[in-house]
Amino acid sequence: MVDVKTCLNNAQEKMDMAVMYLEEALAHIRAGKASTRLLDGIRVDSYGSMVPINNVAAVTTPDARSIAIKPWDKNMFRVIEKAIIDSDLGIMPENNGEIIRLGIPPLTEERRRQLAKQCKAEGETAKVSVRNARREGIDTLKKAVKEGLAEDEQKNAEEKLQKIHDKYIKQIDEMLAEKDKEIMTV
Repeated sequence: MVDVKTCLNNAQEKMDMAVMYLEEALAHIRAGKASTRLLDGIRVDSYGSMVPINNVAAVTTPDARSIAIKPWDKNMFRVIEKAIIDSDLGIMPENNGEIIRLGIPPLTEERRRQLAKQCKAEGETAKVSVRNARREGIDTLKKAVKEGLAEDEQKNAEEKLQKIHDKYIKQIDEMLAEKDKEIMTV
């Protein structure tokens, strides 16, 4: 026998994961402002293992247009620079022997549109995940009816599932609108 509450919780958990995924994906899309999270995906070779830059250096944003990376080990300058150049970040690092600076260039109108399109694609992926979680929940409830769950209970649970789904879709739309506004603001 399937428990309705468990079914709803499982669906909600999957929807939560979709929203968390979207937050993470949107954080890595640069909107013309400097953010240390831009470097999260870049790994450097430190003593034989690949680690994030923030494990081998202090990463800060002194102002809205630059990121400062101060390696703790002088030998890491070349490695960090090479990792940034090889990444898809598209920013050339400047090294003065003390710190590595990344100047975040202002976005062109064309690049802004590309980023907005990329955000919409990420949002659509998250929405699909939310819809799939709802569909799986509904399927589980339909199977539960065959196993003896009352149809009234199933209908009520489906309504609750739809409300949860609507809440998450609205949350995703709000996140996308906020990011779009951030990208399009010159």
